[in-house]
Amino acid sequence: MSAKAKYTKKENNTGELKFEIDQETIKNGLNTAFDRVKKNLNVPGFRKGRVPRQIFNRMYGEEALYEDALNAVLPVAYEKAVGEVKVEPVDQPQISVDSMEKDQPWEITATITVKPDVELGNYKGLEVKKQKRNVMKADVEDRLAELQKQQAELVLKDGKAEKGDTVIIDYVGTVDGKEFDGGSAQNYSLELGSGTFIPGFEDELIGHAAGEDINVNVTFPEDYQAKDLAGKKAVFATKLHEVKTKELPKLDDDFAKDVDEDVDTLEELRTKLHDEIKDSKKDAAEENIQEEAIAAAVKNAKIDSIPQSMIDTEVENQLNQYLANLRRQGIDPKLYYQMTGTTEDSLKQQFAKDAQERVKTDLVIEAIVAKEGIKPSEDEIKNEIKSLSTEYKMEESAVRNALSDEMLAHDIAAKKAIEMIVDSAEEK
Repeated sequence: MSAKAKYTKKENNTGELKFEIDQETIKNGLNTAFDRVKKNLNVPGFRKGRVPRQIFNRMYGEEALYEDALNAVLPVAYEKAVGEVKVEPVDQPQISVDSMEKDQPWEITATITVKPDVELGNYKGLEVKKQKRNVMKADVEDRLAELQKQQAELVLKDGKAEKGDTVIIDYVGTVDGKEFDGGSAQNYSLELGSGTFIPGFEDELIGHAAGEDINVNVTFPEDYQAKDLAGKKAVFATKLHEVKTKELPKLDDDFAKDVDEDVDTLEELRTKLHDEIKDSKKDAAEENIQEEAIAAAVKNAKIDSIPQSMIDTEVENQLNQYLANLRRQGIDPKLYYQMTGTTEDSLKQQFAKDAQERVKTDLVIEAIVAKEGIKPSEDEIKNEIKSLSTEYKMEESAVRNALSDEMLAHDIAAKKAIEMIVDSAEEK
């Protein structure tokens, strides 16, 4: 196929890959090209698609097939050459033809961008911050207070509205004396301080009582999603019908049974909350240790500049995963964009912020896998397939069709490398 492949490293993670395509491969490519071309040939004396190869060569010259033949054999020849010189391209190559002489091997040069070199620093026994795992009495009481607020009932209040109260209002908004779409409502329930409305609107209602009429003066934010209203001053003629305040339930056994059917007393609920908080703190501690340890391992490594193509690929991967998660939840991406006022480009910009650091992390993990010689076994791959099929509620055969053993092995090896970094980390 290809022989005498040679790679020459250039600057900025680029290089030149020179290789040859042998005569046997060229011959197969020419046959493929001729089979495609002859289908559309009209030559006097021959039925369409039946012209012999010798006649074609005499009329047009075999060189007329060279471009199609090269396109037919180049992908496989290029991949074989890449394998011979053991480099990892991260972008599409720029191909130039050095020679396509008759009866001679074709000489090709591919300018490629490759993964940057990684010089690992220390990644074992890294120091991380001491994590808090103890559950304090105040933690349990704070969680109880949250549950108490969730169970609170709204009751009518005599007097003026305060932050945290809920008001029932009618309002009509105008800009320059004219009403605008979406600027009015009746019997609208609004919690003051929730930040639901335009900045300043809720604050203007604080201190007013039921039955009052208030002209609320606000200015739409410059980045408001309705462009025709962005930055403009508006007046909302508002009628305040009711003021309601939250009435907290009493903390007793009945409250405990209302919020959790598995307990009978308030003390049982406290014990259960204690255990839940303990598990939560343990999980948070493990997550923090992992983040800190991996960040330290990446910081200790020396990495050449990251090719832009790798960053772009990472952004695309993050976007595709995000949209796939939305679809699994039954959310159409187009509807999501409309509901959130976002776009595909704005999501990409969001993912791009940390893309370079994520790429660096992946490169360091891969380098650790290589240095440690981590190679998952067949049993580990089978177990990973079972785990994924359970997580995504798919048949094991569907997981196998979607993910190759190579991809699965790569992910398992990465997890093992991360476990190595985290397990050896020391809390100080």
